[in-house]
Amino acid sequence: MKRVLGWTAIILVVLVAAGGFYVYRTVAGLDVEKMSDQLHVIMGLGSNVGVLQTSAGAVVVDTMTTTMQGARIKEKVRELTGGATVAVINTHYHLDHTHGNPGFDKGTQVISTRKTLEHLHARDADYWEGDAASLLPSRTFETEELIEIGGKRIRCLHLGRGHTDGDLVVIFEDERVLHTGDLFFHGRFPNIDLEAGGSIKEWIATIDRLLELDVDRIIPGHGPVSDKEGLRQFQNFLRELWDVGMAAARDGKTLDQTVAETRLKTAEKMEDIYVPFLIRLDHDFVVKRAWEEATGAVRYEPQARR
Repeated sequence: MKRVLGWTAIILVVLVAAGGFYVYRTVAGLDVEKMSDQLHVIMGLGSNVGVLQTSAGAVVVDTMTTTMQGARIKEKVRELTGGATVAVINTHYHLDHTHGNPGFDKGTQVISTRKTLEHLHARDADYWEGDAASLLPSRTFETEELIEIGGKRIRCLHLGRGHTDGDLVVIFEDERVLHTGDLFFHGRFPNIDLEAGGSIKEWIATIDRLLELDVDRIIPGHGPVSDKEGLRQFQNFLRELWDVGMAAARDGKTLDQTVAETRLKTAEKMEDIYVPFLIRLDHDFVVKRAWEEATGAVRYEPQARR
């Protein structure tokens, strides 16, 4: 019996170690896609990270989910560009786009919308205590901000509500590339943060404004690099989703009825996003959010400005 217990303990230790190694590899793993000589996309567990090389240093859009990832991204940026990161742009406040910030050097300029900074203070304050506070956004704006650095022009725009009420998009003007953050989930079920001002209805209109921008390629917040046709397909998904919510509200259907009866045709090829103990974004989740918005079960209450 003791021998059996001994072998059981050894097996458990090996499994735990293997599981820990897998988690580490998953979190630390980074893939790179080259879009031009100066522009790359880094992909991993979390958001898609844009990296633009300039003569004054690199500009990074979003920083993934952990400080360790942020530090790995910082080093990967140095490998790709030969220089340090001089500015970080956060497209919105969610942890898979901002919690890597503290992995960058103190004094790095961090840019976001004013509403994103307000959400970080109000909804994620514990994470940003102590040294991490130095990597909070230090340069904020309401609707538009032009960044001219190292011979490059980068335009940041807040074009309306959608994923949250504070999302910005980034135009790399010379490359004719748009980084949408989570205003575009390519082939993935999206998060719809109603509590932070997200809105399926408003999101559809915001994408209309995105489609007017003069760009050729699009980096989504999650999923592979795409273009305007991919963005239109995502907008069509949002339209169908909103129609479901409105019909449920009109017909007085319960949440359970709506989820049970709905099958979104535009979502047939979409993949779930699932992080254990953290979040699951799937078909039922987005239908639930549509019902909650359309019926008024979750209402948008803008935060008072600090």
